[in-house]
Amino acid sequence: MSPDFTPPGSVRSAAALNEQIRALWMRAGGSLSAQERAEYELLVVKWAEAIRGEVVEAA
Repeated sequence: MSPDFTPPGSVRSAAALNEQIRALWMRAGGSLSAQERAEYELLVVKWAEAIRGEVVEAA
């Protein structure tokens, strides 16, 4: 389990998720394993949801 794991239902900002994505790529050295790819895909989905939520709040 990633040290940055957040329980389901928890809300993270798009900026925080972006930092996690960047950290994942840095740790992986630019080449993701299958497990890292799955983590990356989950983070990107959560980041997109956070972006949409932030846009809705701003409107």
